[in-house]
Parts: sequence; structure tokens; C-alpha cells
Amino acid sequence: MINENMKKPSPSMDEWLKEAKTDPAALQEGMFLVHNGVVRQTPKAKVRQGIDDGSLVTGMEFAYDAAKVDWAIAETYKMEGIFYVRVWLNEGQLELGDDIMYVLIGGDIRPHVIDALQFLVEKIKSECVSEIEQK
Repeated sequence: MINENMKKPSPSMDEWLKEAKTDPAALQEGMFLVHNGVVRQTPKAKVRQGIDDGSLVTGMEFAYDAAKVDWAIAETYKMEGIFYVRVWLNEGQLELGDDIMYVLIGGDIRPHVIDALQFLVEKIKSECVSEIEQK
């Protein structure tokens, strides 16, 4: 896992979309979806599992395994109708409201793009990153 104390500046989605639309595969794409994960105050256990211990998140230590992320991206490209994938992950000590990740998916039709976005974000969250909520 990469572990640096400094978070990275967030990318520009306008720039990402401009670049994606100049990609050679762009003429096959009819849709782009962007996911932007953000550090929230509500603990994951409360949101996902309904477990409320009364605590609030004050920050997060975030790291990722670049090789695993590359593998997850490669797997996403194998999905039907997917022609463009771009991922940015933050790292280090994050504060409330900081960007955790951006994922951009470009593909032919809405169902393919939605499925690919859900697949890739789930792979990243479950297999590629370490998120330690601070309370």
C-alpha cells in the first residue's frame, strides 16, 4: 500500500471528459459516468449496516495498492461496451469533504456503463484500498 501523509489535489472532471472525448474509442461511446467518493461524517457501519454507536467520523487515513487498481481497471475494460476507464485515488490523511476517488467510465449504452461503474467502484473499495475512519 502507498502511504503518504499528504493528500493529492483533485483532478478536473472537465479536463478528464475533454481528454476522453478525444480518445480514439470516443466515437463508439454514447455515455460517460463519473463517480466521486468523498469523506463523510457518518461512519460506514451506520450507512451500510445500520450500526449506530453514536460516533462521527472526523477524518480518514486512505491508501491503495496501485497494482490491484490496475488489475481492476483491466477487468473493467473486458466488460461489454466499455471503451474508456480512468481512475484517480487520493492518499494520506483526508479530512471531511475531501475527495477519496474519481472514476470515469465511457461506453456504448447506459446499462453497460452503469454496470461497469458499479463493478469497478466495488472492486476498488473491496479489494484495492485501505480506509481507516478516524472518530
